[in-house]
Amino acid sequence: MKNRIKAAVAIAATAFLLWYALSGIDWAEVGAQIRRANPWLMAAAVLVSTLGMHVRALRWKTLLAPVDPRVPWRPRIAGVCIGFGANNVLPARLGEFARVYVLSRETRVPLTASLASLVLERVLDGIVCIGFLLGAMAMPGFPAITGDDPRAALSFIVAAIAGLTLAVIAMAAAPDWSLRVAERCSRVLPGRARGPVLRACEGFVRGLHVLRSPRLLAISVGWVLFQWTFLAFSFWLAFRSVGIEGPGFLGAVFLQSLIALAVSIPAAPGFFGPFEAASVWGLGLWGVAKEQAATFAIGFHLGGWLTVTALGLYYAARLNLRWSELSGRERKEEGAGAGDAAGGDARPA
Repeated sequence: MKNRIKAAVAIAATAFLLWYALSGIDWAEVGAQIRRANPWLMAAAVLVSTLGMHVRALRWKTLLAPVDPRVPWRPRIAGVCIGFGANNVLPARLGEFARVYVLSRETRVPLTASLASLVLERVLDGIVCIGFLLGAMAMPGFPAITGDDPRAALSFIVAAIAGLTLAVIAMAAAPDWSLRVAERCSRVLPGRARGPVLRACEGFVRGLHVLRSPRLLAISVGWVLFQWTFLAFSFWLAFRSVGIEGPGFLGAVFLQSLIALAVSIPAAPGFFGPFEAASVWGLGLWGVAKEQAATFAIGFHLGGWLTVTALGLYYAARLNLRWSELSGRERKEEGAGAGDAAGGDARPA
């Protein structure tokens, strides 16, 4: 029943946001915009966006270094592509689990340590995206906002990320204390379940060692800044492909950060709805017509969806991994499997 409610909320949110983004649009004008668009620039934008998967796989090595500094390239890029590809077609963001499952399946990295690295990645992404968004809005060239100011809507997201950040820092700074708290909390569990849960907690805390290493943390921050600047370039290329000139690179930084936060809300697979609504609203600040903004959103989003999904399918086939296996594995691995993995071979740096 709980999963059905989540699915209903996600579908309703997608339907509403698509209605907001696409209602009142002159589709004949959208067709004309598509015919005038530069396909080579759009292809270049999609290529740069897809290469962002490879940048993410590169930065993942630093986050995994405390557990295993020699995690090979192939399982990292396969995990990233399968994870994002799965999020494009499977509900409930199963791609997040798919990514850590693939890495742990193909390497000696415990599932819980892999999950900890993903939590760190998401925390860093959230901090940088909010920083980029507010930084862009503070620049002199940013247009005046009339009506609802998104900074008010951001307060909840900022609070959630701040709370998660503080919790992660506390676990990393005081691992022994964190494990003692986990041990006390585990006393409410049946005796047979207590051991696997504690081993899972130990593996998760071990995976947060990056925060205790100034060098690794600095490298991780550098990677995340590079990644989001690199991805903003793909947005700028997509703007140019459909003749959007006004926002420039400042608008690309703003919009990619806005979309990154928008897709965090519950939605159907592929993030259709949040992407389009954020694009239409964000570009509207620069006076971009709804038809032109929709042309950008449809072309860029669909192009990225197809390439990332294709890469996910390719790597899933190379690893002989059935995508239907992922949802079934999730239920089993969350139980005994996660605890067993946490007790596996791990070599802190």
